[in-house]
Amino acid sequence: MHEKFLFAGIYLLSVNVITFALFAWDKYCATHDRWRVRESTLLFWSAIGGALGAGLAMEICRHKTLHLKFKFGVPLLLFVQIILIGLLLFNPENIFGKFFQ
Repeated sequence: MHEKFLFAGIYLLSVNVITFALFAWDKYCATHDRWRVRESTLLFWSAIGGALGAGLAMEICRHKTLHLKFKFGVPLLLFVQIILIGLLLFNPENIFGKFFQ
């Protein structure tokens, strides 16, 4: 069971670092008139577990804060991800039992 938590932690850390980097790179490209990262790519990485990294990048880099799908979508994704992580931490046998039989 501990291996699954370790894997989940490494996965979440990796996805959030990548998401933060993508948002920061997009901000850099926006200010230096270069090719940008697609919004669908930014939202995809946010949705697969990187909402915390996206939110931090939005605050630190002041990027995508006026776009409604980011302004409301990223906090909503973060909320859902926190709920899912909470379910995993407080009831792991039920969740892993249903998905990994």
